Amino acid sequence: MKSKKLSKLLKIQAVVFAVIIAVGVCSVGAFAYNCSRVRSDVLRMHVIANSDSDEDQALKLKVRDAVLERGAELFDGTVTADEAKAKIEPQKAELEAAAREVIEREGYDYPVSVNVVNEYFATRCYGDLTMPAGRYTAVKVVIGEGAGHNWWCVMFPPLCLPAAQDRGGNIDAFLDGDELKVVESSGRYEPRFKIVEIIEELREKTSPEN
Repeated sequence: MKSKKLSKLLKIQAVVFAVIIAVGVCSVGAFAYNCSRVRSDVLRMHVIANSDSDEDQALKLKVRDAVLERGAELFDGTVTADEAKAKIEPQKAELEAAAREVIEREGYDYPVSVNVVNEYFATRCYGDLTMPAGRYTAVKVVIGEGAGHNWWCVMFPPLCLPAAQDRGGNIDAFLDGDELKVVESSGRYEPRFKIVEIIEELREKTSPEN
């Protein structure tokens, strides 16, 4: 009799465990899908300094601000990331000119390049917002030798501009409810972000392009 009860209990536990696993897989799957939508609906920015010297790092931030400000002007009236990406490609020279102006004004003769790339980003927190790991379309700015520490954020929606530091309602106008749930989750305590990052890192390592 005890054997039958034990067997029944084990079966119940197995069913409960299977249900928990299934729910977990579905939850992570839905989260990963919404992460992919977030990656499609934002335009990232990546700025690489000439070196790690204090002067070059300070210059990097000044170049960043100039490119962000010019980008904000270009994106005025833009409502989707696809529109932002379409606008940025033919205006790369203009962004490059804005960056070069700052570099020359600060007394440097470094070359600078601005390109639109598809690039991998790790999970990053910006205040109370978290961007999931994976490949994003990004505006990449390389100053001089590009051997210094880099800086990255979100160029569209304009979350990195000083006026957007107070998050305001900016991002709410560009991402839907499910996407907002992703970016407004705490990356520090959200294990699903880590799972997505592991998956994306494996995808990077196994991609034939890498």
